[in-house]
Amino acid sequence: MGVPLKLGISACLLGEPVRFNGGHKESRLCSHTLSEHFQLVPVCPEVAIGLGTPREAIRLVGAPEAPRAVGTRNPDCDVSDALLGYGALMANKMNDLCGYIFMQKSPSCGLHRVKVYQANGYPADAGSRGLYARAFCEHRPDLPVEEEGRLNDPVLRENFLARVYAYADWQQVLANGLTRAALTDFHARHKYQLLAHHPEQYKALGRQLGDLGEHDLQAFAPRYFSQLMRALSKCATRGTHSNVLQHLAGYLKRVIGREEKHELGLLIEQYRSGIVPLVVPITLLKHYFRRHPDRYIAEQVYLQPHPETLSLRNSI
Repeated sequence: MGVPLKLGISACLLGEPVRFNGGHKESRLCSHTLSEHFQLVPVCPEVAIGLGTPREAIRLVGAPEAPRAVGTRNPDCDVSDALLGYGALMANKMNDLCGYIFMQKSPSCGLHRVKVYQANGYPADAGSRGLYARAFCEHRPDLPVEEEGRLNDPVLRENFLARVYAYADWQQVLANGLTRAALTDFHARHKYQLLAHHPEQYKALGRQLGDLGEHDLQAFAPRYFSQLMRALSKCATRGTHSNVLQHLAGYLKRVIGREEKHELGLLIEQYRSGIVPLVVPITLLKHYFRRHPDRYIAEQVYLQPHPETLSLRNSI
């Protein structure tokens, strides 16, 4: 068994008593389920920059596009620069992460719709991003990130962890030495995964790879990977999954019988209609490919983008 992938995580989500009131926000999904598969690296930026526990709460104020983090009772206590600086520091220091789980709604760690208060005492209509998370993500734009609360949605959870494993695969490509052949092989492995998430980018990246010989590899590869990760961040739908399943079934048309084709086609349509989860047609496809191996299909990440023991496709 290999070394577990590392995920950064807001320390309060692992039950550490680091919140402003001395409490925590333990997530059993993180502290029990994900901890069995990943090495979770806890960080509390507010404690790290010297704020005590318990402490005065902070909140975001000002313009949503560039808010400041100040004390709720003492607005002269401005920790904005400290949080931004620590985010940049940790983004460079934690360079072996394959993903990051942030605490939602936090003025330091929230990723989406964090309240930004105005002079009238009310939050602006437009939310913002916590300052530590903002700086961290600006310095690591390709790293898969998600909020813990959103991980309770099975589609978002599967999407995030699929991106984590894709990111880890790319890091291994870089560690082994980037070559045109290695990049082409990586793209080939992720071809159907990409098609399920973003059919338009699937076509666009395929065209770019067709002209790979005309590009400087060291300049092309980071651009390619950034586009891939943005494409994978778009959640696949039952429609796009069904399209990929039918593509894969096409590789079996000469080796399985009429009844088997009918059964497989029926399960794909039942999945498309929401009657069965994705794991059902996937399991049957994998069964047929074990009986009738295909070297190209065997390398496809789509059939197993994350460990089976995570059971991520049982609920989507």
